[in-house]
Amino acid sequence: MSTGVSLSIVLPVYGVADYLPRCLDSLLSADLPSLQVIAVDDCSPDRSGAILDAYAERDSRLTVRHLAVNRGLGGAREVGLKYATGDYVWFVDSDDWLADGAVDLVAARLAEIRPDVLITGFARTFPDGTTEPDTWRRLLVEPPLPEVFTLADRPGLLQMIMSVWNKVIRREYLASLEVQFGGGYYEDISVTYPLLLGAQKLSYLDKDLYFYRRQRAGAITNTASPKHADAFPQYEAIFTFMERHPEIPAELRRAVFDRTVKQAVTVLDTPGLVPERLREEFFRRTVAHFHRRRPAGYAYPKGLRGVQYRLVDRGAWGAYQRLRPLRALPRTLPNTLKRAVRGAGRRGLYETYRRLPLNENLAVFAAYWYRGYACNPAAIYEAMRELAPQVKGVWVVETAAQAKGLPEGVPYVVANTPRYFKLMATAKYLVNNVNFPHTMTKRSGSVHVQTQHGTPLKYLGLDLKSRPLAAGDMDWDRLLEHVARWDYLVSPSPFATDAFGRAYPGPYEVLETGYPRNDRLANADAAEIAAVREKLGIPADQRVVLYTPTHREQQDTFVPALDIVTLARSLGPRTTLLMRAHYFYDDAGLRPDDVGVVDVSAYPVVEDLYLAADILVTDYSSTMFDYAVLDRPIVVFAPDWDEYQRVRGTYFDLMAEPPGAVASTPEELAELLRVGGGADTWETEKLRGAFRAKFCALEDGGAAERVVRRVFPVQ
Repeated sequence: MSTGVSLSIVLPVYGVADYLPRCLDSLLSADLPSLQVIAVDDCSPDRSGAILDAYAERDSRLTVRHLAVNRGLGGAREVGLKYATGDYVWFVDSDDWLADGAVDLVAARLAEIRPDVLITGFARTFPDGTTEPDTWRRLLVEPPLPEVFTLADRPGLLQMIMSVWNKVIRREYLASLEVQFGGGYYEDISVTYPLLLGAQKLSYLDKDLYFYRRQRAGAITNTASPKHADAFPQYEAIFTFMERHPEIPAELRRAVFDRTVKQAVTVLDTPGLVPERLREEFFRRTVAHFHRRRPAGYAYPKGLRGVQYRLVDRGAWGAYQRLRPLRALPRTLPNTLKRAVRGAGRRGLYETYRRLPLNENLAVFAAYWYRGYACNPAAIYEAMRELAPQVKGVWVVETAAQAKGLPEGVPYVVANTPRYFKLMATAKYLVNNVNFPHTMTKRSGSVHVQTQHGTPLKYLGLDLKSRPLAAGDMDWDRLLEHVARWDYLVSPSPFATDAFGRAYPGPYEVLETGYPRNDRLANADAAEIAAVREKLGIPADQRVVLYTPTHREQQDTFVPALDIVTLARSLGPRTTLLMRAHYFYDDAGLRPDDVGVVDVSAYPVVEDLYLAADILVTDYSSTMFDYAVLDRPIVVFAPDWDEYQRVRGTYFDLMAEPPGAVASTPEELAELLRVGGGADTWETEKLRGAFRAKFCALEDGGAAERVVRRVFPVQ
């Protein structure tokens, strides 16, 4: 996409590893070659820096600046701004994300209008997944605004959220203002007020393009701290700017004063922000600000807020305190009610749709908690399209941005939208490799297919009752309620059938068919394998080792048991090592300069990696059962087998029945993996044969067809 306008996005990053990938994906999905993303790692204490580096290696539009000393949000933005080269700059917070297509829409509007500041619509999102639209939108659309306007045309805009993240700014205009982001909390208001006050061309894009995360642990709007008093020097910076610009109308000066006082008393009155011991001091600073900056002709507002301001003007702390309970009630109660109403509204909508007849030719597919098109459900979907084309399959994705990862032409629906609730309520068939949400109750006549997503070496379901660390806070009654929904359970082998029966007791029918996702492995030929390697950029004469360690419940983040870089160096330049962390983790923590290792943790199609690999190295991952279908060498790296059994529990002794050679130390593993080192011998071939006979006997390339013929009306 070429618009004739260039855009720089400045992304300050600190302690947001859990949210950063979603943010980066939303930025870099844009079809804008001129896009520049400048991420400033503000000496982040978590994996954020490594995540940035991994993304930068894959996309040249992302530049990462690592700071040796923490500068704070404002300081990090100033650093990023120095490297910005775009016509426009957008300051995005790294725990938030952009809507699908947001960057492209913004770039098109900028090219068309060339405003000083483009204000975008936004929505608030909450930890429970609910979304609340922008409540200030009415200030911009009622009455309708022209494409270009000024703050004098709509002074009420000063009542909207004054954050910088929903404002895309012409870079030369920003430089001309001679303002900068402040230190500490509320660092952006010293920039956003001048932006609006000085702009000759404002424009508004009336779409929810920015998703603003609320009530996140650690966010300043959710944190008690003395740093909330940082607002006062930011106010001074705003008024200093206005002193330099006498042309600003008196009406706007009064509106700015009113807005700053309103923010100060709101912060003071919001429970859990200003520590109790500092509340009176904060009030005194509000009083000083009121007296110092009150403009000529200012009149108190009406109602309760006017009473507040009079008490501030008088410095009457005792009376202000006595007013506190009256102020708190209307502010806290409506938000709680709004959230409850939203949840009740969704449940009501779903229940309303449940009264409609079932659609006999509708199937809903999902995988890995709505992460996208994958695993057994994807293979069943493809076979269903061929064998039962009258049934329409629709995939559930968590966000519209994830839909870009779907194959072309695959229908989808975004979770928690009205259409989603209708499909979930009326679909005859529901296919998933995990459970659908508990609120999606089973209708009489519907058919639920649980495909699972791996052959169970480790304990699952009810068997975890004896493993409290692995079980965590699992709700056993709810688990059995979910199992009671299943009509069919897909199993890859008699062994898996026995394990699933113990873990998930229920009246469902077991479809012991082999795993549909492994049909591709069983049917692959030399041409497909060569094409996959070419797609991955792997030369035909290069040996490929795929390493797939599993998740460990005692670890919150990916902690490698193996120095993968050292291993790659020991194997030499003719070997490429592919590193794939478990899907619970964002990445493998590798650096771009780690030679010989490729982080494929985010690569969407694991079957491609199996086909490309000459050898699999794993510990206790179910990837060994899938890879064994290819009848290629497998090495088990088991440095903590006893610990893993103690924490998780296993259905058989892997050390007694391995699919190949076993190593317990990095040195043993390196020796096995060197060419001719013992990974592929007649002994390991014999072990692999026994393993395949027990776990892969049904994997003949026809599993998906067998499932479809049993579940769907085949024509």
